[in-house]
Amino acid sequence: MFRNEKAAEAILIAGGGRAILLQLANPAIGHGVAHHSDFTNRPLDRLHATLTYVYAVSCGTPDELNAVRRRVNQAHVPVHSAHAEESADHPAYNAFTPELQLWVAATLYDSAMTVHDHVFGPLSEDAADRMYLDYAALGAELQVPRTLWPADRAAFAAYWNDQLARLRTDETTRNVAAQLLHPRTGPFWLRAAMPTGRLLTTGFLPPDLRADFALPWTPRSQRRFDRLMRFTSVVYPLLPRPIRHWPKNHYLRVLRESMV
Repeated sequence: MFRNEKAAEAILIAGGGRAILLQLANPAIGHGVAHHSDFTNRPLDRLHATLTYVYAVSCGTPDELNAVRRRVNQAHVPVHSAHAEESADHPAYNAFTPELQLWVAATLYDSAMTVHDHVFGPLSEDAADRMYLDYAALGAELQVPRTLWPADRAAFAAYWNDQLARLRTDETTRNVAAQLLHPRTGPFWLRAAMPTGRLLTTGFLPPDLRADFALPWTPRSQRRFDRLMRFTSVVYPLLPRPIRHWPKNHYLRVLRESMV
């Protein structure tokens, strides 16, 4: 477990869409999600599960962490490929594969740092090193061996760039992304917020991946994204702590209530 107050900042949720699309672009993860998740009818399920997991690891008690770890493992049991051999159309996948779990944890870390840098500015070298080592716990709780997590930020950058070069989308994963970014069901507030959510998700994505997902992006889009980031970087740090930490408190409260 790690205890880092920065993980409790609500604004980091703005990187959630980016993290999910980066995960989808790994063919094995993307097809696992496509075949075992239901974004069409339950668009918030993966976000809820991810946030509960992150907050339990970063801010929860040992009992809360154990509870969410059991739930993640149970959810992963049926997530495996029925194909005996891997092919371009049917990549093999298994949710317990450490390398795939490592990529999931890596996208959460890199997306959190991307949002943090846009809103608060870069951390000092020492603080960035501490944050990086803290995030290794996310992977460890997903059963990623500590030896598999890159040893330092330089090693992570090399790993990250290598993985980015391997990402690709296909019709299946692009359809899942479209369901995520254009929900037809779910609460009204979600659908009302999605234009901003699509702007943030697309703006935070690496340009090559943005193109692979066929997400439109123009100079006007970039200006809108830059204005939103400037506004957020001024206003968000001024918000009271209870507002900035409300999602963390909410998800942990729901988790505790479900454990009774």
